Amino acid sequence: MNLNESIDLISSLVKTIFDEGNFRGNIDKNTPLFGNESILDSMSLVQLCLALEDKAGEMGFEFDWNSEKAMSKAEVMFRSIESLGNEFYTQFKKSSGK
Repeated sequence: MNLNESIDLISSLVKTIFDEGNFRGNIDKNTPLFGNESILDSMSLVQLCLALEDKAGEMGFEFDWNSEKAMSKAEVMFRSIESLGNEFYTQFKKSSGK
């Protein structure tokens, strides 16, 4: 997995959460996931993180999104699809030693 694949994964999961027919806006790497501009409500954000946990498990690592350390950087991590993709990729790289 590379960074672009990680960002594509997040985009795909967000689109799946919206089931494409329910959301009429554009979803791209700059789409905000946290804060006033977010397209996700809190339940959808948790759903996204659980899907990422599952995907990480399939890839052989643990995606940490709910520890104290992760929550301390939540505003940055969930700022956009790109920032969450970057965090997912960073955790993947650390776990695989790459």
